[in-house]
Amino acid sequence: MQNFSTSPAEIGASLWRNRALIAALARREVAGRYRGSVMGMAWSFFNPVFMLLIYTAVFSTVFKARWGLGDEETKADFAIILFVGLIVHGLFAECVNRAPTLVVENTSYVKKVIFPLEILPWVSLASSAFHAGVSVAVLLLAQLVLRQSLPWTALLFPLVLVPLVIGVAGLAWFLAALGVYLRDIGQTTVMFTTVMMFVSPVFYPVSSLPASVRGYMFLNPLAYIIEEGRGTLIFGRLPDPGQWLLPLALAAVVAAVGFASFQRARRGFADVI
Repeated sequence: MQNFSTSPAEIGASLWRNRALIAALARREVAGRYRGSVMGMAWSFFNPVFMLLIYTAVFSTVFKARWGLGDEETKADFAIILFVGLIVHGLFAECVNRAPTLVVENTSYVKKVIFPLEILPWVSLASSAFHAGVSVAVLLLAQLVLRQSLPWTALLFPLVLVPLVIGVAGLAWFLAALGVYLRDIGQTTVMFTTVMMFVSPVFYPVSSLPASVRGYMFLNPLAYIIEEGRGTLIFGRLPDPGQWLLPLALAAVVAAVGFASFQRARRGFADVI
């Protein structure tokens, strides 16, 4: 039986070694999502805009939610700030929800050819990152039109996302392996990501929570990513290096554990699928 390295160093080595294959598969996945549709990849632009309009109408009009910017806050301000939370959560949810089926949907890679299965979460992440990038472009365009300015700190937004990307990769490896042996796991991830949407500051600012609860919010790694994302993209704030290192360290642990779990479990994939 073939042995697969579980070393954390192999994560970076495999990513670099298979970078061209990951890029090619990600491009194919993005193109395949819209193949046959009349509007094609234009849907990657209109889908986030449509969802943003719906959420903005519901939460700013029906629930009277506000971001605490004062009397000058407009619905456009609400929409822009809300959009950052939707982008971050959308990237997280899409990768986590797809993870349990990554291996079972690619049985030919398991049985018929020698294929680096460990890159499948990276392919999924790259595809999701493309759509998140389109959404960020829409956000920046809207901000430029509505506010006539863009903070230079928006350039640091990818840096803010680094802990999220590393942590989600670790979750994806773990869920992809578990999904081979326990097919019901896909149903639970949908519930999990839905819960995460409402316990993360997507629709509300952390400052709106009671002081007794506010500290617990940052036990949720998405809370830091969303708040710092808003700071860099909208308010021109620099990320706090100290606060950035903590989720990065947590993400590194999750990635190492998830990768090791996947590498150990993959030895039995061909017997189960």
